[in-house]
Amino acid sequence: GHEFKLRSGTENIPGIVGFAEAANLASDSKYILRMSGLRDKLIDGILKIPRAKLNGSSGNKRLCNNVNFSFKAIEGEAIVGLLDQEGICASTGSACAEQNLEPSYVLRAIGLSHEEANGSLRLTLSRFTTEQEIDYVLKVLPQIVQKLREFSPFGKEIKNVLGKNN
Repeated sequence: GHEFKLRSGTENIPGIVGFAEAANLASDSKYILRMSGLRDKLIDGILKIPRAKLNGSSGNKRLCNNVNFSFKAIEGEAIVGLLDQEGICASTGSACAEQNLEPSYVLRAIGLSHEEANGSLRLTLSRFTTEQEIDYVLKVLPQIVQKLREFSPFGKEIKNVLGKNN
């Protein structure tokens, strides 16, 4: 009757074997290297968008399958909505904070302002992500950012700043 009516010593053998196989697959360096290359291509392409900022580390200090950016003068939720209309899945924060409209506490903890955290976009890759999908994001995202900045109350300010830098 102890151990919630399970005998002590009764392990979840299928769960243990499944976890071991998942860990084995996750540690396969060919997937890690491939995802890291796609991640870096995504980072390089997105950083070409004016006033885009990579949040967090780059290179070997960043997960192979995750990127997070802030875009000046626009809301991350608006970016996500327009990306969704183009068939691209994205979010503004972690999946565990999906229902919370507050800026990511992680982004705030790494020093982002409230505005930068609200203008954040998270994209995640998998071992199934293709280079064509990365190219598609790099084609669509700059157009979305430009469109949103045209509607932004800060859009004129951004245009003035960008005009001075060109």
